[in-house]
Amino acid sequence: MRLLTAALLLLFIAMCLASAEGVKCKCSRKGPKIRFSNVRKLEVKPRYPFCVEEMIIVTLWTRVRGEQQHCLNPKRQNTVRLLKWYRVWKEKGR
Repeated sequence: MRLLTAALLLLFIAMCLASAEGVKCKCSRKGPKIRFSNVRKLEVKPRYPFCVEEMIIVTLWTRVRGEQQHCLNPKRQNTVRLLKWYRVWKEKGR
């Protein structure tokens, strides 16, 4: 009986950890190429144990589509330039 209870508890813990993976790693798909002028907010989230690389989430605003969030590939040259531009832009006080 105790062995069955321990096995069920272990199965429950494994299911909870598997569901936490989807919550922490939002960037399974990488977003499109973006214009710097459409950027509203930029978030850089560190690597989690379940994610392979850091998450760069950008919030864009356009007249047609409104506000949208996209994940960017941190290894692309365009993303590196965006990070530099955003830090300088933020330091100048927008």
